[in-house]
Parts: sequence; C-alpha cells; structure tokens
Amino acid sequence: MFAVIKTGGKQYKVQEGDVLFIEKLNAADGDEVVFDEVLALSDGDSFVVGTPVVSGSSVKATVIKNGKGKKIEVFKYKPKKNEKKKIGHRQPYTKVQIEKIVKA
Repeated sequence: MFAVIKTGGKQYKVQEGDVLFIEKLNAADGDEVVFDEVLALSDGDSFVVGTPVVSGSSVKATVIKNGKGKKIEVFKYKPKKNEKKKIGHRQPYTKVQIEKIVKA
C-alpha cells in the first residue's frame, strides 16, 4: 500500500515504515503528525486519485528529529566591477517516519 501526500509545497510517495526528510514542521521530536492532503492512494489492486484530495484518507507519521541540511554556499561575482558576495544557507528540515496510512 502506498499514498501520495502533499506537504511543504512538495509531493511525496510514501509507504508504511518510510523515513522522509520534509520541509520544517512546527512539531517537537516524538510528536505525531497527520497529513490530510492525500492526493492518491493505492492498496495493491485498486488505485484512487483524489479531486484534488482523497476524502477521509490521511497518513500518520512520527517526528524523529528536526535539523538543518548541509551548507550551500552561493558566490556572486561581477568581473571588472570589484563586486563579489558570498552567502551561505542551511535549509531546515523535519525527519519523519510514516507509521500508518488510513484509508477512507
């Protein structure tokens, strides 16, 4: 059984037991989160696509940890203008484990 969920402006194909790195959520470590935006759902022999979401379906997950990704360095440079700029960025994420897919 798998589901396609939407969170943080992205779509993820998930199964029970999967571990995902998603956009940061306002949840502490060990909290349970519920994703209500299930776009598609399959249980092996049947496949349901929502318009736009499958009503009554949800995906339950547990937050493993919150953190930041690797540092990405951006260097902007304009030749002959003595103009350069170095910027670093670390994207925050939430690591979750999918516990259960609830079917409508």
